[in-house]
Amino acid sequence: MPTQNKTCLGLEMGSTRIKAVTIDQDFKPVSSGDYTWASAYENGIWTYPLDEVWTGLKSALSKVEGRENIAAAGVSAMMHGYLAFDQDWNLLTPFRTWQNTITGQAAAELTELFGFNIPQRWSIAHLYQAVLGGEDHVSRIAHITTLAGYIHYILTGVNAVGIGEASGMFPIDSAKLDYDAGMMAKFNALPKIAALPWKLEDLLPKVLTAGEDAGRLTEEGSRMLDGLLPAGIPFAPAEGDAGTGMTATNAVAPRTGNVSAGTSIFSMVVLEKPLEKVYEEIDLVTTPTGAPVAMVHCNNCTNDTNAWVGVLGEAARLFGGAPDTGTLYTRLYEKSLEGAPDCGGVLVCNYLAGEGVTHLDAGRPLVVRTPEADFTLANFFRAQLYSTMSTLKLGMDILASEKVAIDSLTGHGGLFKTPVVGQRHMAAACNAPVTCMETAGEGGPYGMALLASYRLNRAEGERLEDFLSQKVFAGVSGSTVRPDTAAVEGFNAYIRRYKALLEVEKTAVAIL
Repeated sequence: MPTQNKTCLGLEMGSTRIKAVTIDQDFKPVSSGDYTWASAYENGIWTYPLDEVWTGLKSALSKVEGRENIAAAGVSAMMHGYLAFDQDWNLLTPFRTWQNTITGQAAAELTELFGFNIPQRWSIAHLYQAVLGGEDHVSRIAHITTLAGYIHYILTGVNAVGIGEASGMFPIDSAKLDYDAGMMAKFNALPKIAALPWKLEDLLPKVLTAGEDAGRLTEEGSRMLDGLLPAGIPFAPAEGDAGTGMTATNAVAPRTGNVSAGTSIFSMVVLEKPLEKVYEEIDLVTTPTGAPVAMVHCNNCTNDTNAWVGVLGEAARLFGGAPDTGTLYTRLYEKSLEGAPDCGGVLVCNYLAGEGVTHLDAGRPLVVRTPEADFTLANFFRAQLYSTMSTLKLGMDILASEKVAIDSLTGHGGLFKTPVVGQRHMAAACNAPVTCMETAGEGGPYGMALLASYRLNRAEGERLEDFLSQKVFAGVSGSTVRPDTAAVEGFNAYIRRYKALLEVEKTAVAIL
């Protein structure tokens, strides 16, 4: 266990916030800070300026109390995307985030080459698309990494990422706990790759598993943070938001899963055995210790709902109301429970961005209803919340058809902050029990802090799943909602109409 009064720090560069959370010797959050940022759509690319990463990190860290007591730390960030550097770590092209759906040709060709699904947002798809497009910077690449990998390198001088993060860059061999050598050889043999002055293995960061030594904060790294953290702090391997979400929800053992729901939504289910087929809708990634995981990742979740909450808040203010934001969300979420299980014929497509699962490269948010639909606030907002998880359900239904066993799903992220509501709808969507723990709203930075604690405090040979189950989450209270038969049938009826709505969405993207 951690030394008395010592804490562990988790840093996360999320899609809407940069966050810092410390946990104490009992694994409870004790202090936190954050910084709000947003991606920008520039020259057809969703991106973030790297300078703002450092502004945000320093802002978030400055709000954390007791920084002198931090005994270990770790960096997490939104997974995937493309950061390409030359040999001196100069950025060669603006950061391309997971939101981009511009690598369709590369993803399709690599999926066929490997016999393994390569989603558009994976780093290898971005790299190969740049090669196919003849981009000038390609011949000068010396390093490609993720956002978490970049921050970790600048802070520690160690060019490595955790295996879960690495699994969103290139396929992993879970037996060897490294990149898949056979697939890498196939990639290097591609004519356009063989003509370049590098091999893929020379570009990728080293792979580390949870608990391994990933370096310490250097003097240079401390200066990048304006001295807010002292040099010498040991770091855990950098992980993506998928790995930290699994850790934060005690979902790293087979037959467990979690759903992270905020700006994007994704589920992670730890597999007992490989899937029978290759599915474009299902990513195969790993836990922070390298175990295989089926991931359903959807680009769109709560952003459209957030916009509607803002509009409804404006309407309230027209009549003299002044609901605070938290109350407004709570009342609207709770109102959705009064809606019909199938939303009374009201349909919502929440696509602000493209969606790989449903093969759309752009989005147009839609609210559609037939003339006879029961258009009430309850049905409308229930449809809004259904829309946040409908695309996820399409992927989860594939796992159900593969007879993937799920004993428990744990929910975390903003969608679950209002008690019970998100759980009820998600239990209906996935037809599985959904549990939320007290730390459900903490998410990624909390999970990264736990991985930092595991790096520092694990007993010799102690597995991550045992560390979490027996030390971190033993006795932790939570609430579990089991699927209601009428709600499951209602969601299934809704999803049948939703599939038809996607044809309307495709037309809207084409003509609007």
